[in-house]
Amino acid sequence: MKVLLINGSPNPKGNTARSLEEMEKVFHSEGIETEIVTIGNRPIRGCIACMKCKKPEGGCVFDDGLNEIAEKFRQADGLVVGSPVYYASANGTLISLLDRLFYSTTFDKTMKVGAAVSVARRGGQTTTYDELHKYFGISGMPIASGQYWNGVHGSRPGEAEQDVEGMQQMRTLAQNMAFLMKSIALGKEKYGVPVKEPFERMNFIR
Repeated sequence: MKVLLINGSPNPKGNTARSLEEMEKVFHSEGIETEIVTIGNRPIRGCIACMKCKKPEGGCVFDDGLNEIAEKFRQADGLVVGSPVYYASANGTLISLLDRLFYSTTFDKTMKVGAAVSVARRGGQTTTYDELHKYFGISGMPIASGQYWNGVHGSRPGEAEQDVEGMQQMRTLAQNMAFLMKSIALGKEKYGVPVKEPFERMNFIR
């Protein structure tokens, strides 16, 4: 099994990275492969609705690493998205990536497990947490939870270590996510995946 962890912070050694690394330790102890991809320091632009991804060749028109991340996501059983809090919201670079990642990919995301982590100096964590969950909810992805809303406090690099409860949250989240992924794998073997009805698209303006 494999989990892809996306670090939305521009600081590859900051508190968001440290939070994801705490989860990574648990995943490794559970025999789950991991990969952390840092995107907050990359020039990733937003979607321009060109619809190239809907053409037969597929993929996103922009060659900024999105398509490589999409393939990692396709192969993963779970996705963790971590972001620092900017104005009570996720990093704009991360949102640009997630918009394009979820829209441009056609593979079935049903039953891939998702988890969100927000890191803040003080506030705005729950709004960021809610914002990130929307990508999982629209894709049929079960959402892993921990013992609280998944967040860690810290401003300067290294301060996350002082948030003892926050680090515990990361470990609990990873343990719960590992259990959920393994349970889903067993369920797939016995029952398969849920049958989907043909999608009924309903526009409000006709």
